[in-house]
Amino acid sequence: MADPTPQEVQDFIARGLDCEHLSVEGDGRHFFATIVSAEFEGASRVARHQRVYRALGDRMREQIHALSMKTLTPTEFAAAASAAGTAVSAAHHHHH
Repeated sequence: MADPTPQEVQDFIARGLDCEHLSVEGDGRHFFATIVSAEFEGASRVARHQRVYRALGDRMREQIHALSMKTLTPTEFAAAASAAGTAVSAAHHHHH
């Protein structure tokens, strides 16, 4: 069986999980996915990863030798994006 492409992995995740943002990079054996889903709200990192593996299904899991994931809620993703964009704004939050 041929190694899956990053696009195939992305399609599988998207099919099984409602994502706001999803990107997958990889070489057929090792993959790195950034997954943003409202379904992650209130879930631990381990629970989020289990949710993604469930979305992938058994067949895909067997084909993927290593999958690194960054799992974020939309709120966390927005915070990370704004933090990357403006590190300066944090200085305005000091109220004593």
